[in-house]
Amino acid sequence: MASVEFKNVTKKFGAFTAASDLNIEIGDGEFVCLLGPSGCGKTTSLRMMAGLEFPTSGQVLIDGRDVTYLHPKDRQISMVFQDYALYPHMNLEDNIAYPLKVRGEAVDKRHARAKEVADVLKIGDLMKRLPSQISGGQQQRTSLARALVYPSRVYLFDEPLSNLDAKLRLEARGFLNHLQHDLGMTAVYVTHDQAEAMALATRVAVMDRGQIVQYAPPIEIYRRPANTFVANFVGNPPMNLLPVEAMIDDGKLHLSADGIAIEPLAVHASFAEALKSGNRLTLGVRPEHLAIGDTGPNTITGELFANENMGPEKLVTLERDDAARFTARIFTDDEIMLGKTVTLNMKAEHITLFDAEGYRLKHDDETA
Repeated sequence: MASVEFKNVTKKFGAFTAASDLNIEIGDGEFVCLLGPSGCGKTTSLRMMAGLEFPTSGQVLIDGRDVTYLHPKDRQISMVFQDYALYPHMNLEDNIAYPLKVRGEAVDKRHARAKEVADVLKIGDLMKRLPSQISGGQQQRTSLARALVYPSRVYLFDEPLSNLDAKLRLEARGFLNHLQHDLGMTAVYVTHDQAEAMALATRVAVMDRGQIVQYAPPIEIYRRPANTFVANFVGNPPMNLLPVEAMIDDGKLHLSADGIAIEPLAVHASFAEALKSGNRLTLGVRPEHLAIGDTGPNTITGELFANENMGPEKLVTLERDDAARFTARIFTDDEIMLGKTVTLNMKAEHITLFDAEGYRLKHDDETA
């Protein structure tokens, strides 16, 4: 396997900048997800790793070797595409063995290797079928088998599960997670589905408008989003965000907004620095850190807007007078009627604050 690195990589298509000054290091054996909405530059970045696109400027390195302008065949990488890209006139055996065929392997050797990989992926008994004769999940595994049949240094995945139904996506996601740990492969995986990124990745690169806005382990991305974009994109439902006025008085941080009651918070250096340019901050809290309760400190009150029963949990959304909405993830069988006034409690330790530009304010005990 190998490491992958981008050094100041920019890609332009005419006047449009698809990727801007990207710097990222992917370690040997890591599973990194490029996560972001459509048009953020994640697929363009993957294609530059593969050699299907060349950067306008910057360097792409694999194991320290500059491969910026090398063609795909010279990079020793494998790629799994969103649409699987299987040859419809070839059976599964020939589809899987095709990378070995173009490299001049003998027929018996390439078919033996194809069968070996297919057996691992539980499609060994389908080898004589055409792609049109198997299910979407089986096609996805065939595409994966073709990528694995020839040993590669880096495996690239371009939204490979997006064409599967919900059940198959869960199965395939679990399988990919197991396979990556089993093989220790270096993998770069593009997705707009944050649940996939959280489940699969050792580190996630969240992208927005051609830039990497945060690169960290999934739990760090979730618990300490770098800015309000990450907070709003990662999480289902996403983090609740509310503009608040802030001031420091008597050594404490005081937050205020209509309909909320927040007890004074400890002051950290970043808080004081942010308030030098104004008194507006954004308060954030995850749905699982809210609970239905009584009025008092650290509460938000509003009218019940939605009550979604998800089986083991309910998503309860209240709407404040200013039309701002807050969603709580709660575990109860109690019936809650729409239109009722609801109070949500939160704990001070779960409150996240963002400055006027939307960047998270760090606590003094954070090392990074």
